[in-house]
Amino acid sequence: MKQVTEETLKKDHYLLYIYTPFCGTCSVARAMLEKIESVHQTAIFYEMNASLYPEFMHDYQIESVPCLLIKDKNEVKEKVYAFQSISNLYSYLLTYEPTLFTKEEK
Repeated sequence: MKQVTEETLKKDHYLLYIYTPFCGTCSVARAMLEKIESVHQTAIFYEMNASLYPEFMHDYQIESVPCLLIKDKNEVKEKVYAFQSISNLYSYLLTYEPTLFTKEEK
C-alpha cells in the first residue's frame, strides 16, 4: 500500500484505507487488502492513519475504522466499513478499478 500524502488527498480518484494502529479489525482488513495487492502485483490502495488526520476524519465524516473510502470523479462514492471478505472487496474494485481486470494484448 502507498502512504497517503496531502497531494494524494487532492487527487480526483483514489481508494483510501483508513485505520488506527492498535485496531484488531483494521489488521484483518489490511491483510485482505494486502492479499489483493499481492495477487495483482501492484499497489492499489493508499493508507491513512486516522490519528494523524483528525481534520480529514471530521470533514469526510468517517464514522469508524477500518474504512475504505472510495473517491471517484472528485466525489466520495463509497465509505466501506464492513470489509466482510476479499470477494466483497473485489465487487468494489470491479466498479472503481476496472482496469485491474482487463487483459493486456501482446
